[in-house]
Amino acid sequence: MARKETSENPGRLKQIALTYRMTQRVDKKVGFVIAGVGLVTFGVLLAIGFWLGHPVYLGILGFLLALLAMAIVFGRRAERAAFGQMEGQLGAAAAVLENLRRGWTVTPAVAMNRQQDVVHRAVGRPGIVLVGEGNPNRLRTLIASEKKRMARVVGDVPVHDIVVGTGEGQTELRKLRTKLVKLPRTLQGHQVTEINDRLRAMGDLMNNLPLPKGPMPRGRGMRMPKGPTTRR
Repeated sequence: MARKETSENPGRLKQIALTYRMTQRVDKKVGFVIAGVGLVTFGVLLAIGFWLGHPVYLGILGFLLALLAMAIVFGRRAERAAFGQMEGQLGAAAAVLENLRRGWTVTPAVAMNRQQDVVHRAVGRPGIVLVGEGNPNRLRTLIASEKKRMARVVGDVPVHDIVVGTGEGQTELRKLRTKLVKLPRTLQGHQVTEINDRLRAMGDLMNNLPLPKGPMPRGRGMRMPKGPTTRR
């Protein structure tokens, strides 16, 4: 058991170091920010300790809280850096959707056009969510076509549409998960299962077109059929 724990610790430390280097390439000030948060937290608790006459106890507490604060700040800035690197890559939204918590069924690339604008589908308690990546103007047509196709089998189930991006009316990639979680829950568990069964029977683009998971490369070598690619 001791050998197993010893072998795991270097792996964790290596992963933290790798994450830090990745974050530092995007966020040059991450080291100074983390150190500053730790020093300020420890200094405040230590000062309170001297004021109350218990510098040792408050110093230990300040040290522990400083480590916690540093870990929280580092985690947030690392997440922001990761999303920043994924921003604009085809399939980035699908990668975020597939990391949703239980209760969601995600189907990447249910529709795509020749320009590589793509629509993903997530089904959960809020209903059906169509998430588009690409040109907003072209995505309107693509999403409308997918809504029309689904209407044949899902009836009056709530359908939400989200376009990922940084423009007006769009949702930033790092805020996508939060937006989905905040959607009002209108369906029961058995209704979600029934909707998934109907959509699965209807079929989608992924049944005919093999696509890699996660961000997908853009390039001339990747040819798509003309117009919205949907299966009818």
